[in-house]
Amino acid sequence: MSKRADVSTKKLISLAPDNWVRWVTQIPDVVAGEILSSEFQWISRESDVLIRATSPDYGEFLVLNELQLRYQPQMPRRMRAYSALAEEKYNLPTYPVLINILKTTNDPIPTRFESNIAGLRALQDYRVINLWEVDVNIVLEQPLPSLLPFVPILKGGENESIIREALQILRADEQLNQLETVLAFFATFVLESALVQEIMRWDMAVLRESPWYQEILREGEARGEARGEARGRREELYSSIELVLKMKFGNSGLELMPIISQISDVPRLKAIQQAITTANTIEDLRQLLI
Repeated sequence: MSKRADVSTKKLISLAPDNWVRWVTQIPDVVAGEILSSEFQWISRESDVLIRATSPDYGEFLVLNELQLRYQPQMPRRMRAYSALAEEKYNLPTYPVLINILKTTNDPIPTRFESNIAGLRALQDYRVINLWEVDVNIVLEQPLPSLLPFVPILKGGENESIIREALQILRADEQLNQLETVLAFFATFVLESALVQEIMRWDMAVLRESPWYQEILREGEARGEARGEARGRREELYSSIELVLKMKFGNSGLELMPIISQISDVPRLKAIQQAITTANTIEDLRQLLI
């Protein structure tokens, strides 16, 4: 049965805020306080979560959490801006943390913003956590429920049995079971959609309600539009279709691209693009391409 759920970053962190701030800061005796508003005068993002925290060694401070589906090159400057705005609004020092969910590069991700204009320097350090480098056993063995939905993309979490174990933990807790949608979404990156449907035992329409899924679709459209400026509307559609096929059906979905790339009719390509979002199996799409 389909069910909607609050899968916002704030909701995830609020499941166990003390354990979360201890994990992101590596300060063992820190205690989380209230989750503050991260809405500043001209900046408001759902992926920001600002937590008031206290520690015997560091006193009262803010933990700024920024979750990114994929790392973006502008993040160092953004982390500097968010940290400064938080400190100005609450008059407290800030511990900024950037958490990247999906791997997009093998290059080191910067942990500092730095600029120098005529000898005047601006410097902002921040901690970077890449979820693909986080050992899945840490999540399963320690009380870190906020990370359970991300199990499939953690280090060692791509195994079907591990994903089933995470699902059992979510379903056993009334507060956590609404996070199945997020777990299902990230499971599609490592397992075939048909297997994900079998494990979850409900229609993939639930997955399509996920804000993470919608962000992927928007990303595909944006990437297609960017390429389309140089290569035309047809190439734009090819790019978007390829991305969504990969996201939904994995490498098996990409097997359809040689057939799709032979289609030059733009309206038909648009119809295929839309059909991918509603198709439950690759065979459904094959029938459309005949």
